[in-house]
Formats: sequence, structure tokens, C-alpha cells
Amino acid sequence: MARKCELSGKGPMTGHRVSHSNIKTNRRFLPNLNTVTLQSEALGRSFRFKVASSALRTVDHRGGLDAYLLKARDEELSERALKVKKDVIAATSAA
Repeated sequence: MARKCELSGKGPMTGHRVSHSNIKTNRRFLPNLNTVTLQSEALGRSFRFKVASSALRTVDHRGGLDAYLLKARDEELSERALKVKKDVIAATSAA
């Protein structure tokens, strides 16, 4: 999944580059992606994701990867993140 956040679904946007003479040409605004390792407390292991820095701040604000995944909508998660979410739900319901 190139240039797309695996947790928030944030991807490239389009817009215009505007010159001093007001000539508009097309450009792309890419998300600020970082490859990070996030620890799951319910599963007891870590996962590597390509995450936008805005989503990383939200993960910290919500209290970790598990809390973020439980609150996130399924449409915005990647397939890998959705699998981790289902594992977290199974682990928290069994405990």
C-alpha cells in the first residue's frame, strides 16, 4: 500500500501549484508517512505499520494501538490493521 496510511486511510490529495503570475499547474499533496513499530498490549507483540504522523498522535491520545483499533472504523483500516483489530477483539473478549 504505497503512500496510504494503514490506520487512518489518509492518502494523496491533488491541488494546484500557483506561481507568482497566478498560473496554476497540478500537483499532489502526499501524507507524512512514517514506518513505526506499535506495541499491542492485548496481544503482547509488536506490529510495523506505515502511519501518518497525524494518526500517530491520535494513537498516543487514545492510549495505544489497541484503543485506537477498537474505536476506528473498518473502512479506513488496511487489511493488515483489520486483522490485528479482529485479533485484539478476540483477545479482549476472552480475557
